[in-house]
Amino acid sequence: MEPGTSLRILVQSRLDQHAAERFLRQVIDGVSYEPRVVITDKLASYPPAIRQVLPNVDHRRHKGLNNRAENSHLPVRKRERVMQRFKSTEHFQTFLSVFGPIGNHFRPRRHRLSASQYRLTRAERLATWRQGAGLHIR
Repeated sequence: MEPGTSLRILVQSRLDQHAAERFLRQVIDGVSYEPRVVITDKLASYPPAIRQVLPNVDHRRHKGLNNRAENSHLPVRKRERVMQRFKSTEHFQTFLSVFGPIGNHFRPRRHRLSASQYRLTRAERLATWRQGAGLHIR
């Protein structure tokens, strides 16, 4: 997974070991390799789930190490506040399954680009989006 890419978000009604295992299996199915290190927050259901699904992985639990994962969810949290919460977990999951890839499309990795390259990249991606959506380019 590239740095700066939003992680997959799975909305579940429970945060138990079974839910954590389900989430890990979905993330691992989405990539072609097994990670060397998994960083999570201090939720107690993660260690047994990681031991079950990824037994050879180094698991780290620390407040500051998980910043990339937590920061990737900020746009979703902001959108959720504006919408005054979602009415169901199914509605929220449907929204997130579309929002994640689109959000990644419009968020180039800024730390690797100069300001002019960043603006050019954003303009190209917007033009691609408008063309794909069948909108007129102004």
